[in-house]
Amino acid sequence: MQDAFSSGLITDIILGLMALELLAFFALRRRWNGGPSPLEIVASLAAGLFLILALRVALTGGPWEAIAAALLGSLIAHVTDQWLRWTRTLTAQPSAAP
Repeated sequence: MQDAFSSGLITDIILGLMALELLAFFALRRRWNGGPSPLEIVASLAAGLFLILALRVALTGGPWEAIAAALLGSLIAHVTDQWLRWTRTLTAQPSAAP
């Protein structure tokens, strides 16, 4: 188990599971003919993906710049995800006109 962490294999397994999760979301969206848009699904998963990439770089002794870049990518994906959720929520609610 220690080798799985020190080699970064554990993060590869997690990324594989995240890829399956993405496929499952797209399949459910198609089956139910609705749900979050593909962009919303990708933005939601991308934040976690970048965090896992930062973890992988850190576990394998990679450069701090790569860790910082992955964390920045996670922040951008997270802000995008939140923005998409807020705009969807705001457009779905009727306006409170006096």
